[in-house]
Amino acid sequence: MDRADLLNKNAGIIRGISTSIKSLAPNSTIIVVTNPLDVMAYLVMKITGFGKSRVMGMAGMLDTARFKSFIAEELDCSPKDIDAVVLGSHGNHMVPVIDKTTVKGKPITEFLSDSELSVIIEKTINAGAEIVKYLKKGSAYFAPASAIAKMVMAIANDSREEMPVSAYLEGEYGINDVFIGVPAVISSRGVEKVEIFELDHDTMEKLKAAAEEVRSNISLLSL
Repeated sequence: MDRADLLNKNAGIIRGISTSIKSLAPNSTIIVVTNPLDVMAYLVMKITGFGKSRVMGMAGMLDTARFKSFIAEELDCSPKDIDAVVLGSHGNHMVPVIDKTTVKGKPITEFLSDSELSVIIEKTINAGAEIVKYLKKGSAYFAPASAIAKMVMAIANDSREEMPVSAYLEGEYGINDVFIGVPAVISSRGVEKVEIFELDHDTMEKLKAAAEEVRSNISLLSL
C-alpha cells in the first residue's frame, strides 16, 4: 500500500484521534506521524481547530537523517560531519537541498557527482519501503522515534531549534494553505517561525510541485 492509498483509511482514524485530543488535551501541541503525513497534518488542524503553530508533521527530520546516513556510508565518514536538509513532502516528492549539503563545511558536489547524488536521493526516498520489505509486517520505527524525540525535546525545552518539519504555510515560499516540509524554529509554542531559505529555481519548483501533490490529496478529503 503506497502513501496515497493510505489516505482514506487513515483519515478516518485521524478524525477520531483529533476529536479526542480537542476534547481531552485542548492546550497540546500535536506532532503528526501518520501517512500521508502532510495531508493528515492538514486534517488534524482542521478537526481540532488548533492554530497553525500547534500542529506539525514529522517528515523532514527523518528524511534528512536518512539522507545524511546514506551520504556518510558512501563517503565512509560520520553523519556528524554532514550538514543537510530535506524539504518537501514525505515520499516521492521529498526535496534534498543539494546546495546546502556539506561535508565538514565543503560542498557535497566536491565529493559526489550528480549521478551519485541521484542514487542516494533515490535510496532516501525508498528507505521506508525497503524496511517494510525486510520486516514483512509493520514499518520503520527506530529512526522515526528518534526524529520524534528530537522534536518533542525542542518543544519541552523551549530550545528554539531549527529543524525541517511539515508546517502550515501562508505565503512562505509562495505556497498557501498546505502543510509541507520546510525549515522551522521549534519551541514551547510549537512552530514558532518558518525559516525562509534562498532556493535555486529547480529546488523551488520541486517544493511547489510537492505542495501541489499534497493539495491534490487534500481535495479528496471530506472537510
